[in-house]
Amino acid sequence: MQNNVNKPDNISTPYETARNCRHYAMCKIDFLGSGICDSGLEKHFVSFYPQGRMILYEALSENKISITEKCIEIADSCNLCGKCDYQCYFLNEMRPTKVMEALKDHVATYIKNGGKVKSAKEDRILTEIKKIVGENWATNDEAITITYSHDLSPISDPKIPDYVVMPNTKEEIASLVKLFNKNKITYTIRGNGQNLLGFAVNVGVIIDLNRIKTIEFDEKNWYVKIGPGVAAFDLQKQAQKRGYRINAGEPAALVCANIMCSGIMSTFSTTYGINADNFIDAEFIDKDGSLFILNDPSSPNLYSYKNLEHKNSPGICVSASIRLHPVIDDERGILVPFQTLTNAVDFIRDCAIRHIGLALGIVGAEYISTFLSPTKKSASEIKNIFVDKLDIPYLVVVIGDKYAIRTISEMGYPFFDQRLFNALYMGLPSLKSAQWMDLIKELSDDEPYSYLRLKSFADLLETALSPSPALYSQEVDPELRPFFEKLFYKPEMTDLVWLNMYRIMSTRLGRKKPFLPVLIYLPIDNALINELNNKFRLIAEKFNIDNDFGFITPIDNGKRCIFEYDYFFDHNDPEELRRIRLAATEANTLVDEYSVKTGTVKGHPYVLYQGFCRKENLLYS
Repeated sequence: MQNNVNKPDNISTPYETARNCRHYAMCKIDFLGSGICDSGLEKHFVSFYPQGRMILYEALSENKISITEKCIEIADSCNLCGKCDYQCYFLNEMRPTKVMEALKDHVATYIKNGGKVKSAKEDRILTEIKKIVGENWATNDEAITITYSHDLSPISDPKIPDYVVMPNTKEEIASLVKLFNKNKITYTIRGNGQNLLGFAVNVGVIIDLNRIKTIEFDEKNWYVKIGPGVAAFDLQKQAQKRGYRINAGEPAALVCANIMCSGIMSTFSTTYGINADNFIDAEFIDKDGSLFILNDPSSPNLYSYKNLEHKNSPGICVSASIRLHPVIDDERGILVPFQTLTNAVDFIRDCAIRHIGLALGIVGAEYISTFLSPTKKSASEIKNIFVDKLDIPYLVVVIGDKYAIRTISEMGYPFFDQRLFNALYMGLPSLKSAQWMDLIKELSDDEPYSYLRLKSFADLLETALSPSPALYSQEVDPELRPFFEKLFYKPEMTDLVWLNMYRIMSTRLGRKKPFLPVLIYLPIDNALINELNNKFRLIAEKFNIDNDFGFITPIDNGKRCIFEYDYFFDHNDPEELRRIRLAATEANTLVDEYSVKTGTVKGHPYVLYQGFCRKENLLYS
């Protein structure tokens, strides 16, 4: 097959599905409660998860590698249970089981036709690595190494490593570092493999940290110590069982890697802060293979921050002690609509300064419609309804206790409460109906969104939309409808608090296309925010790149915010990759210019490997 096949809107063949994998590693966490691939849990290498098999099948289809012994093992290890269909369809409207079947058929046909199976040749270095981690946890078999060769960073090229190793202790990591130094072998640390700058891929050795999943709670002192293989979703789940939450990154992101690379950013950063606000201590293996503890006075000073400099990695983070925050029984979520970004910014600044709410974030129509909708087609239709019919281009997500929600109501802002959100979500197919639109027109007056204040509106909305899991599931693939109907009877799947705490609301954003976010810290200043928002849009339009406003979350007691603008790209289109690289370069240049001009705008690329710094050093320097 040709490498330059253009992706269709309807991803229908196994090859097309495989090459459109988003590489977000969501198949490694049980975010739907449907289970995780058994072979992945046993073998741990990414090749034994659906994501890895997708990469492997793509490589075999393009004749990049041969059938190897590990390739046969990987294909045989899949029992075609279909769990990955549930997860991937929820996120990206794809059916990976077709790829798993095709992989098994490809391998079986090759063997049936007398194809020669390639054996990986063990060398001195691999033998030494295995002495450290054990026979099963290091390999140079290309069926494994190819699955670590690329991510969706548009600015990196694929690189096939010579070896992949999965240590299980910090002592093993230290021994590996010393071995690689002695033999002048380069190595790269991998969390779950999605690095926006392409730093998760390299030649030499990939050290995959996914086996080290230790979690030790110290509830008396309100923290949890975790290993580098712990994902945000899994840690949040364990914390919630104990009545706590953590400030978490994307669900499948490994927490230590998240902190180390850029610090944790979420809507809860409004209250819980960023960077060093989120952890107590951390352990590292440095470049010489020695252990240092961050709070030791003799350790390197990672609490500092170097402005406008790309900083090298200080070493390998092998544990972190994360702050625990108590969960309040009466927490609720609401969505506050706004006609302009300016008004939405004024609102979140006011709330943040007054300490109203635990989590705050402005999202655009692209963000909310993509999350609400089970398909790309539906998302496009719903976005048009939000913007053109309802005049809601922006929504502010607020998570707070009953006093915070009551205060926002007393401030005069109408909002969609949890009941109205449930009706919108589970009644989504009916949103497009004339009956629904007639209801809104009939209840509206000169004041925007006044219908939300009517006590009878929830009853009328539910009558108009007839929301139910059965109705919502009518828009998904017929074979998957029974699962999705059962799924959406689970209260957490429509609970704004849960969806934000576990970062599920953002997981569908890359369904249309993968995206490259431009992330910056800046003052909550409407003129500055609108100016940058418009300039990011103009850059995207200049290079013909799909784009949209991402989100804004206030931090630092309402003085500043995290601002994201998203550029969407087709990673299978070389011309579009060329354009997104040009757009990214121009956007970063723009951020640099504003950093120098204002002294207060901080570009996200310069936070790389400085996620452990104190936020005061980052924001006030």
